[in-house]
Amino acid sequence: MTPEQKLSELSLTLPTPAAPVANYVPFVKSGNLVFISGQISKIGDEEVKGRLGEGLSVEQGQAAAKLSALNLIAQMKAACGGDLSKVKRIVKLGGFVQATTDATQADIPKVINGCSDLMVAVFGDAGRHARFAVSAPSLPLDVAVEIDAVVEIDA
Repeated sequence: MTPEQKLSELSLTLPTPAAPVANYVPFVKSGNLVFISGQISKIGDEEVKGRLGEGLSVEQGQAAAKLSALNLIAQMKAACGGDLSKVKRIVKLGGFVQATTDATQADIPKVINGCSDLMVAVFGDAGRHARFAVSAPSLPLDVAVEIDAVVEIDA
């Protein structure tokens, strides 16, 4: 099954890839690697804001990470000329969770699992990746999550 078929099976639709809001590009290709800029937990009018430990639950954080994942996949599709079957491997994810200093640090990786789980669901074993998950006192636009990625593609 192709990644597009898996997305359809999961009843998920990719957004239009987000345009940069500052002086950077959404992704950079270097050889067979694509470095995708941080993607936030916002798609159109749907967004998840707030801080873990201050009203944002782990489950809401996971939903935020899933929005970031859909934005990452949309950028992958753009980098692959519209063909997600060119994605060979999700190499690494870097996850930032907006959290208070009182937030349980064990919950930070659980939040980013919202993205990791979707990558495996869409790309199978090729979606298994290295990762970091850290907390941050604030993120752009008060979003709950921002995640970047390194992806190997067929060039």
